[in-house]
Amino acid sequence: MSEILTLATALETEHRLLLVLMQLILIIAAARICAAVFRRLGQPAAVGEIAAGLILGPSVLGKLESAGWIPHVSSFIFDARVEPIFQVISQLGLILLLFLIGLEFDFGHLRRRARAAAAISIMGIVTPFVLGAGLAYLIQPHLRENVGTLGFALFMGTAMSITALPILGRMMMELKISRTRVGAITITAAAIDDATGWILLATVSALVQAKFQGLHSLGMISMTVLFALAMIFLVRPAMRWWIARATRDTHGRLNLNQMAILLIVLLLCAVATSLIGIFAIFGAFMLGAILSAEHEFREAVKASLSSFVTAFFLPIFFTYTGLRTDIGRLDSSAMWLMAGGVLLVAVAGKFGGCALSAWMSGFSSRESVCIGVLMNTRALMELIVINVGYDLKVIPQSVFCMLVIMALVTTAMTTPVLLFFMRGTELEEGIRQSPFSRPFRPRLALSTGE
Repeated sequence: MSEILTLATALETEHRLLLVLMQLILIIAAARICAAVFRRLGQPAAVGEIAAGLILGPSVLGKLESAGWIPHVSSFIFDARVEPIFQVISQLGLILLLFLIGLEFDFGHLRRRARAAAAISIMGIVTPFVLGAGLAYLIQPHLRENVGTLGFALFMGTAMSITALPILGRMMMELKISRTRVGAITITAAAIDDATGWILLATVSALVQAKFQGLHSLGMISMTVLFALAMIFLVRPAMRWWIARATRDTHGRLNLNQMAILLIVLLLCAVATSLIGIFAIFGAFMLGAILSAEHEFREAVKASLSSFVTAFFLPIFFTYTGLRTDIGRLDSSAMWLMAGGVLLVAVAGKFGGCALSAWMSGFSSRESVCIGVLMNTRALMELIVINVGYDLKVIPQSVFCMLVIMALVTTAMTTPVLLFFMRGTELEEGIRQSPFSRPFRPRLALSTGE
């Protein structure tokens, strides 16, 4: 009997492995194709990868199957039994990505601009939160689904406040502006924004579940500060000593044992912030940030990790999340009108608030607009927040779809707005050398007289 059970378990494992392999092939291929298409249109690869998820999900492929235009293949390939596997894989990829993003940035400018970064981040939380909560009270009576008003308002405000730190960092690297003064301040403001947003998310979640305790949030904040101090004053000196020895012995490259040590430290940092409650990705980002000044080490890590993370992990994260979205839920003009209102409030709160704060902090009007549009990038970090609200049954599926559309539009608008307002700023040189300017070069040349 035990041998039969063992055989059945082995067959079930093999079947799940087959499904995982088929999904990986389809997801990676679709993501790369869509990424290439969107890059030719002047959009970041992440937008194409999100679009691939929407195409493979119920919004496109599901509708084609329902109409009988194509065979029913998605229900077989995208079996719900293997969904937890992909959720774990995608989060591992996100941890590696945040570490690479942290490594890439030059925070030296912040000695003179720390106050500006803090002001921008505060406006980037408060303004969209207030506007989002107010909008929730306006649209809640018109929704078909019955949701609690207070919980819905709090989650709408939180969703409006999030900046997509991973995608923003990735876009800035591709735009070649990550080590500029504006880039360093923006990514720092976004990191503060998201750390605050995650604490806010945890607090709102606890309140909705009627388990809120004031000391809990205070404890999370205190532990986060202690973690940051420990990273700066304890981990950083130890890692710099180790890096000096590692790069000296291997002539600027990391061998297998050194890469294993680095991954262990990275995962320990992720575990620490996960235990604190602000999610594992912030530990990874913090480790990268404190080591960003180690140029030789940064190049060695990028040579070992960057391509694999981009080609394998990221398509899974971006694409598989899109599979959960069904745009067909917006099936009336009233629903689409509300979706437009969500988008308008999101842009006014985040883009407008951050741009105004940057201008008041001494940046030029063009630099302020660039900071505002970069902070307005939301993408799939937004989806993480609204998925929590959806699971807690305080965000209905129709509003879930509205927020997905908002996340995609605010991400897609980043590049064209940035290209228009970059002229005369320090961002111009890097962006003109990046692939993003190619679809717009005739217009750019005409507008500058080149």
